[in-house]
Amino acid sequence: MNIILASSSPRRTEILNLANIKHLVVPSTIEEVVDQKQSPTQIVKSLANQKAHFIAQKYPYDIIIGADTIVVVGNVILGKPKNQEDAIRMLKLLSGKTHKVITGVSIISPNKEKSFAVTTTVDVAKLNQSQILQYLEEENVYDKAGAYAIQGAFCKYILKIKGDYYNVMGLPIAKVYEELKEYTNEIQ
Repeated sequence: MNIILASSSPRRTEILNLANIKHLVVPSTIEEVVDQKQSPTQIVKSLANQKAHFIAQKYPYDIIIGADTIVVVGNVILGKPKNQEDAIRMLKLLSGKTHKVITGVSIISPNKEKSFAVTTTVDVAKLNQSQILQYLEEENVYDKAGAYAIQGAFCKYILKIKGDYYNVMGLPIAKVYEELKEYTNEIQ
């Protein structure tokens, strides 16, 4: 049985590689369906589940990992920015505030399925307009929820995190590792 990551995220692949978890990458191309009546946690779990199920149909005898990450500040859910104006809006929302990063994960095998979500809180320094514009020149943020990467140049604005650092990058690896041990004895 192979472990398949149903994501094109280079950060998720990097995290699995750091943990020495051998896997294949088969990105899900499903059109994501979001129920706006759900809580942020329910939304990311649902999206992760949709991605994992889409790939599981093609690889029914393997272990599939689907994941989705969102940023929540106040009652506003931030996904990936559509353009520079959207990225600026998101970074202004995060400036000087505490926000939550929630990653939903779904793991599916032929005889088992589990979905869960992990939340990390992040405190961001107060940012002025020139800092925001400079950051957007330093880093490509258009594939990142909340328009920032904690592991990149934005690190200088992170005052504090509470929870799993790797969750903020896109995959709560400690929890994923614990769950994968129940799916295969190849994980020690």
